[in-house]
Amino acid sequence: MGKNRVKFEFLLLFAVFTIATCGLVYELVAGTLASYLLGDSVKQFSFIIGVYLFSMGVGSYFSKFITKNLLNTFVEIEILVGLIGGLSSVVLFLLFETDFAFQFILYSLVFVTGCLVGLEIPLLMNILKDKVEFKDLVSNVFTFDYIGALLASILFPLLLVPKLGIMGTSLFFGMINVSIAIALCYFLKLELKKVIVLRAKAIVSFLILFTAFIFSENILSFSEGKLYGENIIYTHSTPYQRIVLTHNKNDYRLYLNNNLQFSSLDEYRYHEALVHPAMSMATKVSNILVLGGGDGLAVREILKYKQVQKITVVDLDEGMTKLFKTNQVLVNFNKNSLNNSKVTVYNKDAYIWTKACKEKFDVVIIDFPDPSNYSLGKLYSLNFYKTVQNLLHTDAVVVIQTTSPYFAPKSFWCINKTVMNVLPQIDAYHAYVPSFGEWGFTIAINGFGTHFNKVNRKADGLRFYNYQFEKYNYFNKDMIAKDIEINRLDNQILVRYFDEEWGKL
Repeated sequence: MGKNRVKFEFLLLFAVFTIATCGLVYELVAGTLASYLLGDSVKQFSFIIGVYLFSMGVGSYFSKFITKNLLNTFVEIEILVGLIGGLSSVVLFLLFETDFAFQFILYSLVFVTGCLVGLEIPLLMNILKDKVEFKDLVSNVFTFDYIGALLASILFPLLLVPKLGIMGTSLFFGMINVSIAIALCYFLKLELKKVIVLRAKAIVSFLILFTAFIFSENILSFSEGKLYGENIIYTHSTPYQRIVLTHNKNDYRLYLNNNLQFSSLDEYRYHEALVHPAMSMATKVSNILVLGGGDGLAVREILKYKQVQKITVVDLDEGMTKLFKTNQVLVNFNKNSLNNSKVTVYNKDAYIWTKACKEKFDVVIIDFPDPSNYSLGKLYSLNFYKTVQNLLHTDAVVVIQTTSPYFAPKSFWCINKTVMNVLPQIDAYHAYVPSFGEWGFTIAINGFGTHFNKVNRKADGLRFYNYQFEKYNYFNKDMIAKDIEINRLDNQILVRYFDEEWGKL
């Protein structure tokens, strides 16, 4: 009898562990998809976590009204959590283009999943209250619950998304949930009522999830084809982002987390404007640092100068740099620049790497993604630019992609003003890139031995930049913003500006 009680308790506690693990995975999936598809990962994750915790409270409240067939209800919750949570990513991918309805469905799925997860602990405690001493019951239930949540939070970015992708991850954990329900139906068949019906529900749910898992790549290709409206020729999920490469006629486009990074038709405008002003005015260009720029396109432009002896690239995402080293289409775009003997690539967090670096550089090209969240916002902060200054030779030049002065003037001038508080000479300029519109850059010199209109050297074969810097740094009234704050680590005002301005679009 004692052995049966222990087995009964362990099975239910293990079920709680899987519900907690899978429930958190489903919310991480929802948050990741929301940030991929809607942008602004900070806000999306904040809202989703808030709704999820609130809905767990709602589920816990309503559990007191469940007084009959507690064990059957517990197993049915396990099935529902697996089925709804597992299929959530499929539904969200397929319905993304429904505008407002997408957000309604997103938060509805989060709410329903949270309610179901919120039901499980009170139900389990009611089931076991006469079989386990209260203090042991509370301790064991919450221990299993929190360990499950910890496991999910560790595995999700490090293993699950890189190996299974977002959709595959949610479907896989849905199958785990339902598999536990099937196991409970077999091991606790004497305690359950209408066990055959319950078992049939669990098996049918598992088959639905398994079928969706088998065809997940087809579903994803179909949904992304609708989303991008272009022929998708490559997709890959890294721990940091979803990479999609599309092809339409003579145009290749790269998307990271649904955000366009470049079009092959006009990326030369962006990269020439980013690189050549700094390279032409710097007093020396033998040692160059590129922060971000894992696509190698900025490096391609830098290599046009014969005086360059060494280029260091620091990009967080190894999946990104590996892709642009090996994919033949992309290698053709960057002219195999990342495999050049002069180039060394470090897949590190630039914020940490720059603090540890003891080397000095002649030119620093900063090509980070836009500051759409706080983890990126710190790379545009006063503290970071002070760290970068420590890496500069006297009269070294720094250039920073600074988002659009037309669509986001507050963000643009916030970055400019932040850099102004660190380096002695600073200016700003912009260039028209058809895929993006007007795009802006901040440029600064660590000394007074050169100036912004000085041309110390030129590269051959440019298609856009003409070395007349003064033609690029005039700003019309609709590109000016006033009363802008400096972006500091403790205020991250830039992320708020960015969200406010780009959110309107």
